Amino acid sequence: MSVVEATPWPVEIRANAAERTLSVAFDSGESFSYTAELLRVESPSAEVQGHSPAQKQIVAGKRLVQITAVEPVGHYAVRIVFDDGHATGIYTWAYLYELGQNRVPMWQAYLDALTARGLSRDPA
Repeated sequence: MSVVEATPWPVEIRANAAERTLSVAFDSGESFSYTAELLRVESPSAEVQGHSPAQKQIVAGKRLVQITAVEPVGHYAVRIVFDDGHATGIYTWAYLYELGQNRVPMWQAYLDALTARGLSRDPA
C-alpha cells in the first residue's frame, strides 16, 4: 500500500479566526485542532524546514499569528496563508495527519529550541 493510500483523508477542514485554530477531521474518525502558531512554526516550506533536518529554522515571535486563508492545492493539500505574509508551505494531508498525531512532542521540541536559543514566542 502506498503512503497516499495509507494516509487518512480529510473530510472536514475548518479555520476559526477567533481561536486562531485550524481543525481537520479525517475519514479514520480522528480529528485534530492545530493552533495557527504551530502550523506557522512547523510550516513544511523550505524557508522553515530547509533542505535537510540540519537546516530547519526556529521561527520565533509567532504567538499571535493568524490564518488569513486556507487554499486547496489539487486534491492532496492546502496552502495556509498567515497574516505575517508567510504563504509558501504546502500542507499535504499526510503532513497534517502526521502533525496532528505528533503535535505534543513537536510543540515541546519547539519550546525547548526557543529556550535554548533565548528566543520568545511573543512578537518583537
